[in-house]
This record gives sequence, C-alpha cells and structure tokens, in this order.
Amino acid sequence: MVLIPEGEFVMGSMHSLRELDPTGIFQSDRHMLGPEDPAHDVYLSAYFIDIYEVTNEQYWKFLKATGLEKKPRYWNDHEFNQPRQPVVGVTWKEAQAYCQWKGKRLPTEAEWEKAGKGTGTIKYPWGDSAPTPDKLNFNRTVGKSTPVGSYEAGKSVYGVYDLSGNVAEWVKDWHFAEYYLFSPKKDPQGPDRGMYKVIRGGHWHNNAEDVRLSYRNATVPTLRQDSVGFRCAKSVMQKEAPKTTEDNSGK
Repeated sequence: MVLIPEGEFVMGSMHSLRELDPTGIFQSDRHMLGPEDPAHDVYLSAYFIDIYEVTNEQYWKFLKATGLEKKPRYWNDHEFNQPRQPVVGVTWKEAQAYCQWKGKRLPTEAEWEKAGKGTGTIKYPWGDSAPTPDKLNFNRTVGKSTPVGSYEAGKSVYGVYDLSGNVAEWVKDWHFAEYYLFSPKKDPQGPDRGMYKVIRGGHWHNNAEDVRLSYRNATVPTLRQDSVGFRCAKSVMQKEAPKTTEDNSGK
C-alpha cells in the first residue's frame, strides 16, 4: 500500500460531458449515469490505498483461508484467471469481504479519486495528455485485462497503478447523481443508502472519455462482470483485523 497524506484536493469536474440520463434508472448497468460537477474542494484524512488492483492470486488465498465455495465468475476462464490479472466477476459484498479479511476496507469515492489526482486537477493519473496504449489498457486495445502494474507510464503521482483502464473498481459509496451538491467537505462517505454502488476508473473496453479520473459510473452491487474488480484502502488509525492462518502480507 501507499500512504496518501491528509489534505485538500479538487474532486469532480467543472465541465462534465455527461449529464443525468433519466432513462438510466431502467438500466441494470447504469452506465453514463450522472454529473461530475460541481467541482468542489474535499479534505481527506490520511489513508493507505493498495498500489495494485487485487489479483486472482491474492483472492485465491482469501478463498482458501475462509473456505468460501462461491468462486468469482470467470474463475475458470483463461482470459481472466491468470495469477497477476486483477480478480473480476466479484460482487460488491465479496470485494468488501476480501478487504475486511485483509484488515482493510474498500476506498471511498473521494479517496479513490485523490489517489489518482493528487492535489491537482488533472484528467488522468499521468496528467492531461490523451490516453495512449503505453499508459493504460483501454478501448479494447488488448481485448482483456492485463497483469496489474503493467503500465509504468500510467501510474499516479503517488505511484498507484491502473486507476484508469484495465478494470473498473468497486468503491464504498452508494450512488446518488447529485451527491456533489451537498456532500460534506471533510471525509465524505457517500449517501447512507441507495440502489447502486459506485465504480470508478473505467476498464479495458472503455474509451478515453470513460477512463477519466472524475468520471462516475454505478451499477447494482450484485453485478459480476469481466471488467469490474477492486482494490482496498485503510485508514491510518484503522485497527488491524485478526490474522488468519494464511499469509496476509503483500500489497
């Protein structure tokens, strides 16, 4: 993991190109759901976040340690089940359960975005220049997910990989399209309830518009897709969960 220092950053975008589509309420995937504006200052306490998306190799340790019989969708698909590929086909609850097993949690939407932007107002983890195949896995260039950390040129200022492209990532927050209008300035946690969970970062078959750091997507928390994975976070003062007999070390 890497430490993201406490402080303020600008969340969202002043010039959202996607506005709320009322027909989206009838779509299970709810892609292109709502606005990213107004841009607003958010103050976050210090926290840690995984440098890489959680891999199949790491998730397998979780399954063995907990005895869970439910395997992720695509677990037997050779296109997506290689050890260093990000685990996909997991629901929001399964992602949260893994993070809790590791003594961590899912990042909030704000924590996820700051890990990519730093204190600037950049569009992508590397800056404002357009996405290219040397920076990220997107636009079906590869046709599947790639091993985590494959794009050195695409890491964020904090050294976090794959925040744009590869697989989209579950975060803690429930989705509400207009949340930015009234969200708290310090350590926002998202709405108290909802029907859809936020996913961030875009994925391997998204275009350049949908892999921007401020872009918001949301879907039903029971979704299992080959394009959605996750990473974990941890508050600086967060208490460690009890260790299991399995090795809990690693990023």
